[in-house]
Amino acid sequence: MSIATKTGDAGETSLMYGRRVSKSDARVDAYGCVDELNAALGLARVTANNPFLTEQIYAVQKELIIVMGELATAQEDLDRYAKDGFRLTDVAMTDRLTAVVDDLEKNKLGKFKGWAVPGKTLDSATLDLARTVCRRAERRVATSMAETEKFNAEILRYLNRLSDLCWLLARYAEHLHDESESAGAKR
Repeated sequence: MSIATKTGDAGETSLMYGRRVSKSDARVDAYGCVDELNAALGLARVTANNPFLTEQIYAVQKELIIVMGELATAQEDLDRYAKDGFRLTDVAMTDRLTAVVDDLEKNKLGKFKGWAVPGKTLDSATLDLARTVCRRAERRVATSMAETEKFNAEILRYLNRLSDLCWLLARYAEHLHDESESAGAKR
């Protein structure tokens, strides 16, 4: 079977379980933005040279598959989706991100004030790019949420926390760079 099914040539796509919707549907836009976020994080992961960064990014990427799957399933099919063994976005996922944010702020970086200028390092630049894609995904999910009854609000909370984490991971990458340069200068 070819990847080119041609079923979307007229501007429609299939959700999980075959429901057809317009490619301009808010739900399709939302999971498309999350897919783009996952790809941006893939770039951040492959360019990162620090194990903490790569581990955190990879954990998020696996969770984003859960988010995308839920977004790509019509409300009417979510019970079936869960019965088929697929996981839904839950508080534990958001709490995991919150714990990493707290750890970065308390043990690795401290609190920040002011703005950051993206681009100090390749690692921080890719993470800042992922953060902006995440913010767009948040906006698209908020739109979909406003249009959908019984929408899982945890998806929006998760993405909000993730954008915070991306920002902190970018600052952590800069911190690692500064420490490396400082150590090099002392030699």
